[in-house]
Parts: sequence; structure tokens; C-alpha cells
Amino acid sequence: MTRTPSSRATALAVVAALVAVVTLVSAAIFLGAAGGRGGRGGEDGTPAAVRTEAATPAATGTWTGTWAAAPAAAEPHTAGAGLAGTSIRNVVHTSVGGTGARVQLSNLFGNRPLHLGHASIAVSAGPRTAAAVPGSMRRLTFGGRASAVVPAGQAVVSDPVPLPVAPASDLLVTVYSAVPSGPVTLHPHARQLSWLARGDRTEDAGGAPYTTRTAYWRYVTAVDVWGTRAAGSVVAIGDSITDGVTSTVGADQRWTDHLAARLRTEHGAPRYGVLNEGISGNRILLSNRGRAPANNPSALDRFDRDVLGRTGVRAVVIELGVNDILRRPQQLDPRRIVAGLQQLVARAHERGLVAVGSTLTPFGGHLGAVPRQETVRLAVNAEIRAGRVFDSVVDFDRVLRDPADPQRLLPAYDSGDRLHPNDAGYRRMAGAVDVGVLGRGGAASGL
Repeated sequence: MTRTPSSRATALAVVAALVAVVTLVSAAIFLGAAGGRGGRGGEDGTPAAVRTEAATPAATGTWTGTWAAAPAAAEPHTAGAGLAGTSIRNVVHTSVGGTGARVQLSNLFGNRPLHLGHASIAVSAGPRTAAAVPGSMRRLTFGGRASAVVPAGQAVVSDPVPLPVAPASDLLVTVYSAVPSGPVTLHPHARQLSWLARGDRTEDAGGAPYTTRTAYWRYVTAVDVWGTRAAGSVVAIGDSITDGVTSTVGADQRWTDHLAARLRTEHGAPRYGVLNEGISGNRILLSNRGRAPANNPSALDRFDRDVLGRTGVRAVVIELGVNDILRRPQQLDPRRIVAGLQQLVARAHERGLVAVGSTLTPFGGHLGAVPRQETVRLAVNAEIRAGRVFDSVVDFDRVLRDPADPQRLLPAYDSGDRLHPNDAGYRRMAGAVDVGVLGRGGAASGL
């Protein structure tokens, strides 16, 4: 059935009315239960404290991570003015819902303070638009102020705002700075279209000024929701396969998106948010060379921030090791790769997290791959399957490989580059995760 412009307007009006009603009903409850002051959080992974006042049983709830993206690099060509004078409207996709929200903004790769003039959050009016659902726009504050200064290398967490957030929905997180801020902290492979506008259009709900599309997420690194249904979150830390670099843009077809759908719907699955901390090209052992902090920080460098520092985390899925073998300087001693994975697991265990790990997926036929690298991959996988690394194993190698040629991806799952899965392959990966294992974690880590 084709929806006409008038019917679409009617649908948006209905959604706006529902948002208004839910907001009016829940605002007092939410503010009583979750009211408090956000503030600066360090990039060591510790979010700013949020004061929680006594609440009635009806207001019982907790904070859960619904979306996250790893700060991956300093944006090229922004070393001077940054994006001063530009409103950046990031489109992010939730995994779980709630009745309130708060946002983390990062200046990890900045070399000077980031002066945030205004920031906002809203519910997206639909795909491929910068417009918000009418009535859903919320100004973000930081310690009660509309502006904030984020030191270089640090992050800030907003004060909570009452906002009905649906699972598997899109939110708009908009930031504006009038002051040249230096290098912009970004995540370059969003697989999602976001928007830019000239001037301070932070609270423009119509979206018309947002005429420039962008494939990056800038500054925003996490969104948490307040609610009663989610029991925590699971973090997926990985490389481009977890980042979903070959998935369909704007369609939320990463394997983590499919896992989130399973956790929302399957009987017996833990009701967790799913936080994707993949970075294309990421390695266990080495960060990129160059400026400090280095772009594309290694998993060992970023684990505390991107996993242990996320809200409500109870389990982690680790999908790493292929780039340690493929990228120069190549790691051709499987014992070093295994030892690096074991370090990550030990740190997860210190926080009571379940550590699920994947076998290294096939890359035969990928540009530059040589037989010696395949020998290393098989040796690492043998240690993983033997149970000497993780609490539980998800065998991504087995489910993606071609039975007739196990060094290669099955053609039906191959994006075409002999390394990354296509949408069907990502869906198959999510189906291989034992969701029951994820629910065996202890008390939630993080705030």
C-alpha cells in the first residue's frame, strides 16, 4: 500500500500526539526517579555521576545502554576550525526503549577544549530525513546548563531528559559549536546517513536546513535510556565485520542489529541493549601509528572505555584478530594473538562480565592474503575452539565459510571482497550467537 503525503502527515500527527501524552504522564515520574545532574566523564570509561533520588515503586527503573559507537579517529581536515558554525545531526538506531534518555559526547581526539553551544535529542520522523517527530525535540543540558566545555581527550554526559524512546527506532542527536575546536572526534563507517546544517539549528524540528548528508557519526558515542524492561546490555567489540562496513546503508543490517532483534523477541533471551563497538581495521595488539591519541586505538587500549565504561554492560562479544594477521606489521605468531585475547577476557572477568569470543573468519582470496596467514588463523581458531580463551565460543568461521573451500567465505554470504559478509552473512552471524550464555553475567557494569 502506497502512503500518500496526507496520510503520512496524519500518521506523524498521531505519533506526535502519543509522544506528547506519554511525555506529560511520565515526566514527573521520570524526573523524580532519574533526576539529577549530568556532568563530565573521563575517557577512561567512567561516565559522569548521575544523582538518583528516592522513587516510588511506579518509578522504579535503571539506565541501560541502547546505542553506542566507538570514537575511532580525528576527522581529516578539521585540525584548525573543526566544524565551527555547523549543526551536526547524528542519526542513531536504538536497541531497547525507555522513558528517558541521556547522551555521551566525546572529544577524545581533540587537541583543545570543545565548546558545545547547544545540543538536543529527538525522535526521527522517518528514514532519510533530518526532521523530528513533532513534540519530541528536547534540549540537552549539562549540569543544568545549555552549554558545556569538554576538555581534549575527555567526554561529557548530558543531564537526563524525559523522552519516550521506542526500541529499534531512530533518534536525532544534534550538536553545535560556534568556537573552532580543532580535530573532530568521529566514527567514520556509520552505515547510516546523518546531516549537517549551517548555523545553530540544534532545535530545528523541521529539518529543512539540513541539506548536507554525511556518512559519519561525530562526537556522539553513546545513548542510554531509562526504563524497567531492559536488564542490562551486551557490548560487541570488534573490527570492520562488527562495524558492518559492507551492510546496506541505512537499513540496520549489521550482525549486532540482528542480535538486538533476537534479544527483543526470543523466548528466554535476556532483554539486553546491544552496543556496537566495532572499528574498521581494528586490531587487538596495535593502534595506528602517529598522533596521540592514535587513530584506531587497539582493543587493549580501548577496552576499558568502549566496553567496561558502557552503561549496564553484563556481557561482551569479542570479534577480533583478523587485522592483526592481515595489517602491517603482521602478527604471524598465533600465541601473541591468543595472549592478547586472553588479556581482554581477564579484564572482562574482573568486572564480572561473561566473555563470548568468535573464531576468526575466512579471508582466502582477499587482496594480499597469503597461505602463511591462513596457518596463523587456523592456529588461533584451534585455541579458541579448545576453550582456552573465552567463556563461550560463537563459531563465526564455521557458519560463514564455504564447506567446499574452508579458507573462503561461502559465496552466498560474501560481500564480494572475500573478507566481509553481506547482509545475509551478518544475519547468519547473529543467528549463531547463544543468547542464553549472554544472560549468565553478574551485576551490571557501569552506571
